[in-house]
Amino acid sequence: MRILQIIDSLAAGGAERMAVNYANALTKKVEFSGLIATRLEGPLLQQLNTNVTYHFLNKKGSFDLKAVFRLKAFVKLHKITIIQAHSTSFFTGFLLKLICPSIQLIWHDHYGDSEFLHKRPNKILKAVLPFFSGIIAVNHKLKDWAKVYMHFNNTVYLPNFTSDENTTQGNTILKGIAGKRIVCLANLREQKNHFLLVEVARKLKISHPDWTFHLVGKDSKDGYANELKSSIVELELKETVFIYGEKSDISAILGQSTIGILTSKSEGLPVALLEYGLCKIAVVVIDVGEINSVIQNGVNGCMVPSQESELFYIALIQLVENERLRMELGNSLYQTILETYSEQAVITPYLNWLQTTILK
Repeated sequence: MRILQIIDSLAAGGAERMAVNYANALTKKVEFSGLIATRLEGPLLQQLNTNVTYHFLNKKGSFDLKAVFRLKAFVKLHKITIIQAHSTSFFTGFLLKLICPSIQLIWHDHYGDSEFLHKRPNKILKAVLPFFSGIIAVNHKLKDWAKVYMHFNNTVYLPNFTSDENTTQGNTILKGIAGKRIVCLANLREQKNHFLLVEVARKLKISHPDWTFHLVGKDSKDGYANELKSSIVELELKETVFIYGEKSDISAILGQSTIGILTSKSEGLPVALLEYGLCKIAVVVIDVGEINSVIQNGVNGCMVPSQESELFYIALIQLVENERLRMELGNSLYQTILETYSEQAVITPYLNWLQTTILK
């Protein structure tokens, strides 16, 4: 098989990480593995395996036909048989299919607002999905949505996975005291609900003032991000909550962290959670999306209902005050990741699905 991943950018987001992870993993499994960033490059380019054939398309708009023909030339040159289009790059894949009908198209659906699928725009998707041979959904809600509402039968659930093979050398130094750092890997956007984090930080500053919060993720400097920063200042949390922006040296950052958290209103299967587990970090997370398929409360992490800042604070205090519990939960989560959300655990059924339903 000769497989090409397509993603709109290489920013440090979940879908982007998975595009890189698939491209890297497939270098060991198939004849050819490639990756194209259609619109923007980014820090994840540094994590791409040298055996992956990479190209930046520099697409300027939705209907940039010159870019589509450059993509066709790349596909022909490398004799690509399968294109795996991640998230919104499905439209680029559709345009290519119109001029290169022999290609097999797969859509990898990473939609994060899976708690609000009834609000998801779908007119364009309904028009283009007949040109696709399969859909990969990152959680069961997305799989059901594709089958029931989009009437697309060849849909498979494959969980996100993580890998420690392609880590970037660390140069980020976290502020605060070693052993008392709480990290949140999440881009600064409304879905990630950093305001719940700020509520918890305000309470923890009173009870445990030595502990600090470290927010790592893309800062678009939009209204949400500006309001978050203003809230941190107004609540006098400038020495408690630190914002770092987009980073590529995640393993190095997690190596300096003690507890990992996610406060999202909605999720698919967050790659951040898998990265916490791979680094044996104890977690406190919200019960949304596919998180409850990973976390068993009290067994391999702490999980609380959505929007419950007081319960989140209570769960966090348990970890702050109990080093042994942190170690036990972190080790247990690590085993969960190895068994179910590792590269090997996902790539094997992925390749089997391709052989039996796409290339049959």
